[in-house]
Amino acid sequence: MNDVESDGSGTAARTLARLALLCLTGVVAAVVAAGPWLLLLLGLVGLALAGVGIWWALAHRGVARLCGALLAVAAPVAVLVLYAVSGLWPFAAAALGLWAAALACARSALRRLRSPRGMHSHPVRPPRRPVLIMNPLSGGGKVAEHGLVQRAEALGARVILLDVDNSPDPAALARQAVAEGADLLGVAGGDGTQALVAAVAAEHDVPFVVLAAGTRNHFAMDLGLDRDDPASGLKALSHGVEIRVDLGDVAGRPFVNTVSFGTYAEIVQRPEYREAKASTTLDLLPDLLAGEAGAQLTATADDQRLEAPHALLVSNNPYVQAGPMGGGRRSHLDGGRLGVISLRIEGAAQAAELALRGERASGITWSTSRRVVVEADEETIPVAVDGEALLLPPPVVCTVRPKALRVRVPKNRPGAPYTAPSVDWRRVVRLALARTPFPAVKNQEQSDA
Repeated sequence: MNDVESDGSGTAARTLARLALLCLTGVVAAVVAAGPWLLLLLGLVGLALAGVGIWWALAHRGVARLCGALLAVAAPVAVLVLYAVSGLWPFAAAALGLWAAALACARSALRRLRSPRGMHSHPVRPPRRPVLIMNPLSGGGKVAEHGLVQRAEALGARVILLDVDNSPDPAALARQAVAEGADLLGVAGGDGTQALVAAVAAEHDVPFVVLAAGTRNHFAMDLGLDRDDPASGLKALSHGVEIRVDLGDVAGRPFVNTVSFGTYAEIVQRPEYREAKASTTLDLLPDLLAGEAGAQLTATADDQRLEAPHALLVSNNPYVQAGPMGGGRRSHLDGGRLGVISLRIEGAAQAAELALRGERASGITWSTSRRVVVEADEETIPVAVDGEALLLPPPVVCTVRPKALRVRVPKNRPGAPYTAPSVDWRRVVRLALARTPFPAVKNQEQSDA
């Protein structure tokens, strides 16, 4: 990107920031025109009551749950009815529309101003003896659906199909393949299987290939792969580049995405969860949120102590904050740090605060760390590692191995969708009032060396 392009992006960012402030001024005008803050007050009350209703529905059973569900629906509906019968609905519609436009312009301005850095890649020669391990049942049968076996073998790869009935060990198969001369390992399967084989690849310093044949494919998404076309990942064998990414470690077990503790980890341990996710979750949540079931956790992220979180998420590099519960992706995978998200809601008041303030609520803690230690007063605690349910003895230690994994990806690929950070209005104001455009930062991978 040259200086002209940078100046152009900076000018566009400043213009969008000014549009965001203009829309925000329109919101204030609509609220004032509606009356002495009546419009704003009604909306905030409805949102807070909806948060309280959701809390009651999740944290209680029986009549309290029913009343909570009714309140969660009735509160916003009642606000809309009041807007309609009082003649405030045109002001409300204008305020909501302008607020949505203000947020869109502010996010776009921040995205143009500072997009995430790319991961450095370099060209490589095609492997001579690649070995790909494939789970035929993963993702509802994507291996067969996309003809991955035939396509991989046509490119000279050896394919090992997992026999899921015999509970195969993907790591053992990968070690055997390396011992037999494999110079590249790949996986078509879920993130849990990918993590196990990735650890073997990192151990022997051989490149690793990801084929997005799982259900969610979070790791593939953050590598910039096309999750709708798993076969496109095979281009890494013939027209690939290599990047270095971090690998997480939890109690000696590798992970590529996340490690979950608390409510989610407790729920996924239950055998009935696979067949009835919603009913199992609703049945267990009241006891888990009240502290009457499950392990009482204490976590230490570097020097920060997190007391009794209801849910704790440790990720291989931090996830983007972009909404009430954060974004769904990581801007890069080579930062050398763990992302840590802790959530604790102790009652209806905090639930209302969460509904009003989103990720800035006092019950949510966002941080990064190089080492996370989770302790409990039980012999084992439930842990979900890349979606796999495990029981581990405390203390459970999570660390990150910086740039431990060589990943081979196609040279030409879609790239991960960029999620703009949470809107910081102070930055938006500074940008809008700046006399000269801010220099924009590259939003692409560094050019191949």
